[in-house]
Amino acid sequence: MKEIYHRVSIRKYTDEPVKEEDILQILKAAMQAPSTANQQPWEFYVVTNKEMIKALSECSRPAACAAGAPVVIVTAYRTDVRLPEWAQIDLSIAMENMWLQTDALGLGGVWLGIAPSQPRMEAVQKIIGMPEHVKAFGLFALGHPAEEKEQQDRWNEERVHWVK
Repeated sequence: MKEIYHRVSIRKYTDEPVKEEDILQILKAAMQAPSTANQQPWEFYVVTNKEMIKALSECSRPAACAAGAPVVIVTAYRTDVRLPEWAQIDLSIAMENMWLQTDALGLGGVWLGIAPSQPRMEAVQKIIGMPEHVKAFGLFALGHPAEEKEQQDRWNEERVHWVK
Protein backbone atom coordinates (compact mmCIF):
# COMPACT_ATOMS: atom_id res chain seq x y z
CA MET A 1 0.00 0.00 0.00
CA LYS A 2 1.91 2.99 -1.29
CA GLU A 3 0.11 5.51 0.93
CA ILE A 4 1.86 4.09 4.02
CA TYR A 5 5.17 5.15 2.48
CA HIS A 6 3.88 8.39 0.96
CA ARG A 7 1.69 9.97 3.66
CA VAL A 8 3.15 13.11 5.26
CA SER A 9 1.86 15.88 7.50
CA ILE A 10 0.49 18.65 5.29
CA ARG A 11 -0.19 21.89 7.17
CA LYS A 12 -0.70 24.33 4.26
CA TYR A 13 -3.67 24.19 1.89
CA THR A 14 -4.93 25.92 -1.22
CA ASP A 15 -8.33 27.65 -1.23
CA GLU A 16 -9.79 24.91 -3.45
CA PRO A 17 -12.76 23.32 -1.72
CA VAL A 18 -12.74 19.60 -0.91
CA LYS A 19 -15.50 17.64 -2.61
CA GLU A 20 -18.14 16.19 -0.30
CA GLU A 21 -17.71 12.81 -2.00
CA ASP A 22 -14.01 12.84 -1.04
CA ILE A 23 -14.87 13.65 2.57
CA LEU A 24 -17.34 10.78 2.61
CA GLN A 25 -14.67 8.40 1.25
CA ILE A 26 -12.32 9.52 4.02
CA LEU A 27 -15.01 8.91 6.65
CA LYS A 28 -15.87 5.50 5.18
CA ALA A 29 -12.19 4.54 5.44
CA ALA A 30 -12.18 5.68 9.07
CA MET A 31 -15.21 3.54 9.88
CA GLN A 32 -13.56 0.47 8.33
CA ALA A 33 -11.05 0.47 11.18
CA PRO A 34 -11.09 -2.42 13.60
CA SER A 35 -12.19 -1.59 17.14
CA THR A 36 -12.15 -3.29 20.50
CA ALA A 37 -14.99 -5.83 20.67
CA ASN A 38 -16.27 -4.18 17.46
CA GLN A 39 -17.65 -1.35 19.60
CA GLN A 40 -17.08 1.31 16.92
CA PRO A 41 -17.06 4.17 19.44
CA TRP A 42 -16.41 6.91 16.89
CA GLU A 43 -18.29 10.06 16.01
CA PHE A 44 -17.10 12.49 13.34
CA TYR A 45 -17.90 16.21 13.09
CA VAL A 46 -17.09 17.65 9.65
CA VAL A 47 -16.39 21.35 10.06
CA THR A 48 -16.28 23.69 7.05
CA ASN A 49 -17.42 26.87 8.81
CA LYS A 50 -14.42 29.24 8.78
CA GLU A 51 -15.19 30.84 12.18
CA MET A 52 -15.52 27.44 13.82
CA ILE A 53 -12.31 26.20 12.16
CA LYS A 54 -10.54 29.29 13.50
CA ALA A 55 -11.84 28.58 17.00
CA LEU A 56 -10.68 24.96 16.76
CA SER A 57 -7.25 26.10 15.58
CA GLU A 58 -6.90 28.06 18.83
CA CYS A 59 -7.39 25.01 21.08
CA SER A 60 -3.66 24.31 21.14
CA ARG A 61 -0.48 25.71 19.66
CA PRO A 62 0.03 22.71 17.31
CA ALA A 63 -3.53 23.14 16.00
CA ALA A 64 -2.83 26.65 14.69
CA CYS A 65 -2.22 25.34 11.17
CA ALA A 66 -5.84 24.17 11.00
CA ALA A 67 -6.93 27.80 10.55
CA GLY A 68 -5.99 27.61 6.85
CA ALA A 69 -7.71 24.29 6.18
CA PRO A 70 -10.97 24.19 4.21
CA VAL A 71 -12.09 21.16 6.27
CA VAL A 72 -11.42 20.00 9.80
CA ILE A 73 -12.81 16.67 10.92
CA VAL A 74 -13.19 16.49 14.66
CA THR A 75 -12.91 12.90 15.79
CA ALA A 76 -14.61 11.90 19.01
CA TYR A 77 -15.60 8.82 20.95
CA ARG A 78 -18.63 7.78 22.92
CA THR A 79 -18.19 6.79 26.57
CA ASP A 80 -21.44 4.81 26.60
CA VAL A 81 -19.80 1.84 24.87
CA ARG A 82 -18.95 -1.47 26.54
CA LEU A 83 -15.20 -0.81 26.85
CA PRO A 84 -14.67 2.98 26.84
CA GLU A 85 -11.12 2.66 28.19
CA TRP A 86 -10.08 1.32 24.74
CA ALA A 87 -11.88 3.96 22.67
CA GLN A 88 -8.84 6.21 22.21
CA ILE A 89 -6.91 3.33 20.68
CA ASP A 90 -9.87 2.62 18.38
CA LEU A 91 -9.91 6.27 17.31
CA SER A 92 -6.17 6.20 16.61
CA ILE A 93 -6.69 3.38 14.13
CA ALA A 94 -9.63 5.19 12.52
CA MET A 95 -7.58 8.39 12.15
CA GLU A 96 -4.72 6.52 10.49
CA ASN A 97 -7.23 5.11 7.99
CA MET A 98 -8.50 8.66 7.37
CA TRP A 99 -4.99 9.85 6.70
CA LEU A 100 -4.19 7.05 4.29
CA GLN A 101 -7.43 7.62 2.35
CA THR A 102 -6.72 11.36 2.26
CA ASP A 103 -3.34 10.63 0.67
CA ALA A 104 -4.89 8.12 -1.77
CA LEU A 105 -7.25 10.88 -2.97
CA GLY A 106 -4.34 13.25 -3.64
CA LEU A 107 -5.28 15.47 -0.70
CA GLY A 108 -3.15 16.45 2.26
CA GLY A 109 -3.89 16.32 5.94
CA VAL A 110 -2.49 16.43 9.43
CA TRP A 111 -3.57 14.82 12.69
CA LEU A 112 -3.63 17.37 15.51
CA GLY A 113 -3.74 15.83 18.96
CA ILE A 114 -6.47 16.81 21.39
CA ALA A 115 -6.79 13.83 23.76
CA PRO A 116 -5.65 13.06 26.37
CA SER A 117 -5.29 16.76 27.33
CA GLN A 118 -8.46 17.56 29.30
CA PRO A 119 -8.29 21.33 28.64
CA ARG A 120 -8.00 20.71 24.87
CA MET A 121 -10.75 18.10 24.93
CA GLU A 122 -13.10 20.39 26.83
CA ALA A 123 -12.38 23.33 24.52
CA VAL A 124 -13.19 21.28 21.40
CA GLN A 125 -16.28 19.76 23.01
CA LYS A 126 -17.56 23.25 23.84
CA ILE A 127 -16.91 24.64 20.34
CA ILE A 128 -18.66 21.69 18.67
CA GLY A 129 -21.41 21.39 21.28
CA MET A 130 -20.90 17.68 21.87
CA PRO A 131 -23.20 15.79 24.19
CA GLU A 132 -21.78 14.84 27.61
CA HIS A 133 -21.14 11.19 26.66
CA VAL A 134 -19.03 12.16 23.62
CA LYS A 135 -15.38 13.12 24.14
CA ALA A 136 -13.14 14.96 21.67
CA PHE A 137 -10.17 12.92 20.50
CA GLY A 138 -8.41 14.70 17.64
CA LEU A 139 -8.58 17.19 14.81
CA PHE A 140 -7.82 16.19 11.25
CA ALA A 141 -7.20 19.23 9.05
CA LEU A 142 -7.33 18.49 5.34
CA GLY A 143 -7.42 20.07 1.95
CA HIS A 144 -5.57 20.37 -1.34
CA PRO A 145 -1.85 20.64 -0.48
CA ALA A 146 -0.10 23.97 -0.89
CA GLU A 147 3.22 22.38 0.02
CA GLU A 148 5.22 19.32 -0.97
CA LYS A 149 7.12 17.09 1.40
CA GLU A 150 8.90 13.78 1.17
CA GLN A 151 8.23 11.16 3.77
CA GLN A 152 11.16 10.23 5.98
CA ASP A 153 12.48 6.70 5.94
CA ARG A 154 11.79 5.69 9.55
CA TRP A 155 13.06 2.13 9.35
CA ASN A 156 15.42 1.42 12.23
CA GLU A 157 16.63 -2.16 12.47
CA GLU A 158 17.90 -1.48 16.01
CA ARG A 159 14.26 -1.24 17.16
CA VAL A 160 13.53 -4.79 16.05
CA HIS A 161 14.11 -7.48 18.66
CA TRP A 162 13.78 -11.13 17.68
CA VAL A 163 12.57 -13.30 20.54
CA LYS A 164 13.00 -16.98 19.65
